[in-house]
Amino acid sequence: MNTRSVAAQGRGQARRAANSKAVEVGARAGFGARGVIYVLVGALALQIALSGGGGKQADRGGAIAEIAEKPFGKIVLWLLGIALVGMALWRLSEALFGSAGPDGGKASKRAMAAGRFVFYSFVAYSVLAFAAGDSSSGGGSSDQQSQDVTAKVLGWPGGQWIVGIGGVVIACAGIWIAVRAIMRKYHKHLKMTEMSQKVRRAVDITGVFGGAARGAVFATAGGFAVAAAIKHNPDQTKGMDDTLRSFTDTPVGPWLLVVIALGLVAFGIFSWFNARYRKV
Repeated sequence: MNTRSVAAQGRGQARRAANSKAVEVGARAGFGARGVIYVLVGALALQIALSGGGGKQADRGGAIAEIAEKPFGKIVLWLLGIALVGMALWRLSEALFGSAGPDGGKASKRAMAAGRFVFYSFVAYSVLAFAAGDSSSGGGSSDQQSQDVTAKVLGWPGGQWIVGIGGVVIACAGIWIAVRAIMRKYHKHLKMTEMSQKVRRAVDITGVFGGAARGAVFATAGGFAVAAAIKHNPDQTKGMDDTLRSFTDTPVGPWLLVVIALGLVAFGIFSWFNARYRKV
């Protein structure tokens, strides 16, 4: 057996592993875990809108801390972290071999999958580290982390441009997320034919509303990053918690945050629909 055939056999085995039932189960578990985090973040944001939140953070760190405080919370965190590892591995398989669908093998799709692999790897690590006792990992303030990173980058040569471009990218990503949700682009990723009429209606309500709210949060956070670059002031940067709180400063007061918070809860529920109906 020559080297080329051995390499081809290895690639075939890797592809079969990427398409295995274990990877599918990991992906579905990951969507479920993502849904739990978004539902909790939305609930915390709703508390902030209605009563100030009692000092709690409406971000991933706040959601993790909320879970940890409950009975068997550490066990739940271990389960969530392992599920997110499953999500990361699924995204890695998409980056290496392409995703489901006729255009899943495009370079742009695979690059996005690689980026999501890095993101979910970090999220999984932060949840598992917190479960293992490192409270500074998963439960840290997203606002402080964002400001620390921005301050460091602003100190680099051309740092203002880097922060500004990063902010524009995040803002554009938010708009892209919202527009795709409103256009119901997620339909092509879901097994719509397996849904009843009632389930399909629920998927569209949570998908459109939740995706639009999530996109609005990203776009707003990106705008704050651009402001930080223009003013050369890292304090202008906001993590998810401060970004959500900024919605209370609008003319309609806390009610815009109520809408966004309910939208994040809806996106969490939409993630649970993905756990069941996503094409993997």
